[in-house]
Amino acid sequence: MPTKLIKIDLDASPYENDSVHNRWHPDIPMVATVKPGDDFIVECFDWTGGAIKNDDSAEDVRDIDLTTVHFLSGPIGVEGAEPGDLLVVDLLDIGAFQEKLWGFNGFFSKKNGGGFLTEHFPLAQKSIWDIEGLFTTSRHIPRVRFPGLIHPGLIGCLPSKSMLETWNRREQGLIDTNPTRVPPLAAPPCAKTAHMGRLKGEAAATAAAEGARTVPPREHGGNCDIKDLSRGSRIFFPVYVPGGGLSMGDLHFSQGDGEITFCGAIEMAGWIHLRVGLIKDGMAKYAIRNPVFKPSPITPNFNDYLIFEGISVDEAGTQHYLDVHVAYRQACLNAIEYLKKFGYSGAQAYSILGTAPVQGHISGVVDIPNACATLYLPMEIFDFDIMPSAAGPIKAIAGGPDVCLAPDL
Repeated sequence: MPTKLIKIDLDASPYENDSVHNRWHPDIPMVATVKPGDDFIVECFDWTGGAIKNDDSAEDVRDIDLTTVHFLSGPIGVEGAEPGDLLVVDLLDIGAFQEKLWGFNGFFSKKNGGGFLTEHFPLAQKSIWDIEGLFTTSRHIPRVRFPGLIHPGLIGCLPSKSMLETWNRREQGLIDTNPTRVPPLAAPPCAKTAHMGRLKGEAAATAAAEGARTVPPREHGGNCDIKDLSRGSRIFFPVYVPGGGLSMGDLHFSQGDGEITFCGAIEMAGWIHLRVGLIKDGMAKYAIRNPVFKPSPITPNFNDYLIFEGISVDEAGTQHYLDVHVAYRQACLNAIEYLKKFGYSGAQAYSILGTAPVQGHISGVVDIPNACATLYLPMEIFDFDIMPSAAGPIKAIAGGPDVCLAPDL
């Protein structure tokens, strides 16, 4: 049996667990050390540390302090790992806790984080998803059922001191271009809510003041939210500090490409079974600056998709130059408006795109001035026909519960 390297208590605060941290900093001590070839199990809180509840109110999503997240299990050291190496991580298995077979999806209010489509959905909302073996359904999103592709949304190694300084400098520079923007342009260090694992005393206070927030993906991996990093994946992480310092969390039962609702997958607590290895001097050997990976051989088996296009022209009709971000927004908005014709609310349609295994593609980036992005919506997740026809869309959803909405404060 593999060793359970990190354990958590779902009834306790993650701040009480010194095998958990919520900032990136090279001085955070390793909670355990393993050898190349070892396999082990790591338990993880959901990314909010249990702040979101299984109920029909979105006030917890509205009121959460986003400077507390993400809560990560680790860091784990690997014997012999040195800066310049590649840490090889095999995801052998991932699962939910049997005592907590549910997850949540949410939109943050524009005042508290926002999201990809925050101008269209400025208020906090939430849906709860029940896990039934391979499948999930939601009492808030009727007539939808799909298999999950469970994965860690966030996994990576500790940064070096110089890399941390680079992150903070470049992200603060971006913030300085529009410091009053809502939501902000980046998430700067915040010592007040930092949890530095086993680092204590004055050293912890100093590190908390400069520790990088876990919000974005960076060179070391981090919050990449790649749904294909599931069972059977192999990931190659650049190593920046002795031992590597592997940490992980933010587990997702399922997610659409882009995690467009920000709290955007089906977020859950659970466990990961991993094996680690090393490639000495692998960064130079393979010219690797960011992680690379082999995807899971397990993917949801869908045969039919309805594909929505978007181009680099925004909602106001403004032309952008080969802007893929704008194009993917338009593809998502086109899919939402389409699903509303069958009776879904806009929020329900948005939740579907954030949780179901939709595929996002960059389909064209050379035909000036418009990039073309596409969103592949699997039709088999619905228990009714969503194909266009001369008869027009049926009103498949009539009344019933909607995604939970919290009024703004």
